[in-house]
Amino acid sequence: MIEPKNLLIVRTDRIGDVILSLPLAEIIKKHFPKCKITYLLRDYTECLANNHPFIDQIIILKEKSGKALINSNCHELRKHKFDSSIIVYPTFLTALITFLSGIKNRIGTGYRWYSFLFNYKIFEHRKYAEKHELEYNVNLLKAFGINEELNTNSIHFNLNVPADGEFKVEKLLNENRVDTRLPIIIIHPGSGGSAIDLPIASFLELVKIISEKLKAAIIITGSQSEKKLCDQLTINNSVKNFAGMLRLSDLIALINKSSLFISNSTGPIHIAAALGKSTIGFYPKILSCSAKRWGPYSNKTRIFIPTIDCKNCTRKQCEKLNCMNSINMKDVFYEVQNLINFNKNVGEINV
Repeated sequence: MIEPKNLLIVRTDRIGDVILSLPLAEIIKKHFPKCKITYLLRDYTECLANNHPFIDQIIILKEKSGKALINSNCHELRKHKFDSSIIVYPTFLTALITFLSGIKNRIGTGYRWYSFLFNYKIFEHRKYAEKHELEYNVNLLKAFGINEELNTNSIHFNLNVPADGEFKVEKLLNENRVDTRLPIIIIHPGSGGSAIDLPIASFLELVKIISEKLKAAIIITGSQSEKKLCDQLTINNSVKNFAGMLRLSDLIALINKSSLFISNSTGPIHIAAALGKSTIGFYPKILSCSAKRWGPYSNKTRIFIPTIDCKNCTRKQCEKLNCMNSINMKDVFYEVQNLINFNKNVGEINV
């Protein structure tokens, strides 16, 4: 069994991936309280780990044109003299960099062609979605003799709301005359291509129902490239489109002010879950991007999947059959009401 003293955790992919790796730090500290924990992240996800009570240090991956630089990263990592590393979801370059950096204990999956670069291997095929992504991540700790029983009540993300984000969001809400006395419902219609999305026509139907039936402030979020998509949902003055206006730190602050977050399978839904917000997610039946693996790790979530009778789903089949269109927006609105009423009872919100 390895006893880590100076540990590097590598998670250089996207927002949701990083969020679902944050609980590792607390679990490790529980078993090895003197262990120094460093996260290697891409620069745009740094704010997800800032001020985390169990993360001692953050190193930003050195990149050029989106590609990790081998020599620069190896030089940086060698300076820190790490004795152990966990490559949570590896690429060849990150596996090679940890190997060339001289880190003695290198933990990773056993099923990649480059797994020979790891000397402690965990043999699990994530694509079969037998577990949640967070549970796969925690299973990597078995190399340290850690066998943790997980549930949504025992896991803590310790995600902090950046102060600069709070300031900007307050200003943005005031400028757009958002009535913050009402429950804020965030709708995020894009996903960056990580899964099959709910059709924009279905989101539009849902926005219309919510704006007619509930007293709520509806905010649409998305990237700059999704602004035109989000514009289609701005149907009246109760709906505000913030697409392209928010940095990640701002988005965290905005989600923290919300009562409900509604989206496809995408990173921000994991931010909402990590902040303890109610969530509604739309997921395909495709195993590799199913809710079983990628749903919000929370007991305050409702998941909707296609209702058509299909098996052995693939992306091609899902797109051909337009599976996501089978999700009924009236059923979704019923859950919107339930979750808003739940928040009303807890936080005394008037709707």
